[in-house]
Amino acid sequence: MDNALLMGVGLAAPAGLNAFIPLLIVGLADRISDSFDLGRPYDFLSSTSGILIVLMLLTIEIVVDKIPNIDHFNDLVQSAVRPGAGAVLMMAAVNVDETVHPLVAMLLGLLIAGTVHWYKATQRPAITIQTRGVGNPFVSIVEDFIAIATSLVAVLLPLVGTIGVILSGFALRNTYRWALTGVFSRS
Repeated sequence: MDNALLMGVGLAAPAGLNAFIPLLIVGLADRISDSFDLGRPYDFLSSTSGILIVLMLLTIEIVVDKIPNIDHFNDLVQSAVRPGAGAVLMMAAVNVDETVHPLVAMLLGLLIAGTVHWYKATQRPAITIQTRGVGNPFVSIVEDFIAIATSLVAVLLPLVGTIGVILSGFALRNTYRWALTGVFSRS
């Protein structure tokens, strides 16, 4: 399997948790590394304007995702944004690789990020109810950490990043289970 495709998978999955973390990491990687190159039109992500826009949206996302009940509204809004970011990230990753058609990359990115987003958006309401909202910020922090770690590894070591996506899925599932049955659950 091609490294570009593996990188795309490793970036699309965390976009389902937080669209802006992998977008920022890709933009910064293009900006600071000579070995990482976003082709046109994706190089906008590494422009000063692109980085500032993503940073602003990331700040909003990080804060709003920690607030019980408001995070569910955010997940509703993000139902279009996160899969779209996954599609953009997948297309950006395979942009230089002519073996993957852009439409296939877009659909694959949509599917991967959309699936992760769907899982998050369907699990978080139960966590809110079960923990009376106390577990939301903690679960959100774990999701952010998973998105950061998976995105970084996908950029630096695409094969390991793809394996990391699988491991992150297990970590996410276990985090949700812990939140539902762990220290925050009702007695």
